[in-house]
Amino acid sequence: MTRFETIFGPIPSRRFGTSLGIDLSPGVKQCNFDCLYCELAPARPVDHIENPPSVEKVVTELEAALREHPQVDVVTLTANGEPTLYPCLDELIDRIEAMKKGYKTLVLSNASTIHDPKIREALARLDTVKLSFDCATESCFKKLDRPHPSIRLAPIVEGIETFRKRYDGELILEILMVRGINDKESEIEALNALLPSFGADRIDLGSVDRPPAYPVEGLDYHELLAIARRFDPALPVHVVSRHPEKPNKGRYSDEEILATLAKRPLTREDIETLMDNASIGRFERLLAKGEISTKRAGRLIFYGTGFDRQKSKKRGRHS
Repeated sequence: MTRFETIFGPIPSRRFGTSLGIDLSPGVKQCNFDCLYCELAPARPVDHIENPPSVEKVVTELEAALREHPQVDVVTLTANGEPTLYPCLDELIDRIEAMKKGYKTLVLSNASTIHDPKIREALARLDTVKLSFDCATESCFKKLDRPHPSIRLAPIVEGIETFRKRYDGELILEILMVRGINDKESEIEALNALLPSFGADRIDLGSVDRPPAYPVEGLDYHELLAIARRFDPALPVHVVSRHPEKPNKGRYSDEEILATLAKRPLTREDIETLMDNASIGRFERLLAKGEISTKRAGRLIFYGTGFDRQKSKKRGRHS
C-alpha cells in the first residue's frame, strides 16, 4: 500500500460505510473553530489554510488510492480542521466529481462558511453534505464551538436555510451534546425551534466518544435518547451509537498504521474491523514499543499517536 500525504484510510464509518478520506490540511490543525470536544489538539482558530496542497496533488493521490481500494463506499472531504477553508474547493470538487465511479462524495463541515454563495455552490455538487450545528444560541455557540472572532451564528443559520432550498442531495446535521453546555433545557428548546427550518434529511444526535481536546464530559446513550424524545417528532433525529461495521480487512504497514492513528484515534473494535491479521500483529508490536498510546473516553479505550502532545500543549497553556 502506498503512503499518501493527503489521502488516508479506508476508515470504517459508523454512518457512511467505508470511507476514503481527503485531508486538505495535512499535518497540522487549521480550523476556524476550536471546539471543546475536538479530537485534535487545541489550536487557535484561523480564517484560512496556510500552505494547502495543490488540487493536482490531491487528485493524483486520490486516483492512486482508488486503484488500491476500489470498493470504498464514499470519498470524504475533511481536514485537520475545516475543509471549506481550502482555497481551491470549487475546482477540487469539480475534479473529484468528474472521476467518480461507484462511490459517493461527502463533506464533513462545521457549517461556518455556508453563508458564502461560492461555498454553497461548490458543496451542492456533492452527494452528501454533513454540517455540524451544536447550538442555536450565540452564547452556547461561542462557549462550545469557540469560533474565530469573525464568525457569528446568525449567518450560519441563514446560510443553511438558503442552501437547503437549492440542494437536492442528502443534507445531514450533526449535534454533539456536551454535558452542562448544550444539553440544558433552554438550549434544547432553542434547537427544537430552529431545526425544522433547515429541512435536514437526517439529524444525528451524538456526544463525546473520542478523546476530547478539553476536559468535557459526554452523555450516554440513554441520556441522548431522552433528549431526542424532547424534539419535535417530525424531525428525523437519530441517536448515534457505536456498532460493528462491515469488515474491510486491509493490509497496513507500520507507517500506514501510525499515519492512520495520527489522523483519527481508533478503538480495538475499529482496528479489528479495519486491519487484516498481519496488520493487527504490526499494530500490537507498535503498541508494545510505545509508539502508540491509549486514552480512555467513557467506556471506550482509544489508540492514537498524539495524546502525549495534547497533554504537553495543555500544560504549556496553563503554566
